[in-house]
Amino acid sequence: MKKDIISGAIIGLIANAIGVYLYILAFSDYAVDVTIQKSMDEGYFGKIVTLGAVLNLAAFFIFIKKKQDYKARGVLLITVIIAVLVMARKFL
Repeated sequence: MKKDIISGAIIGLIANAIGVYLYILAFSDYAVDVTIQKSMDEGYFGKIVTLGAVLNLAAFFIFIKKKQDYKARGVLLITVIIAVLVMARKFL
């Protein structure tokens, strides 16, 4: 049970990172590292991370469909943690 939640969380982190990478490749004219640095400097990095989390939705529903509820919980947990961190960074 605990192992499934942790593996779901790791998959959620990887899906989010891939989502951020794909978003930057699709919509940025700069290299990935330059885009990340500019977005942090200009204050819109949280928006990029939030858009990258869309892949977590796919991972969540795949786990639900396969009846792997604890892995889906891990993905959901990491998505909520990312959302809280983005909000905290925006308001603090």
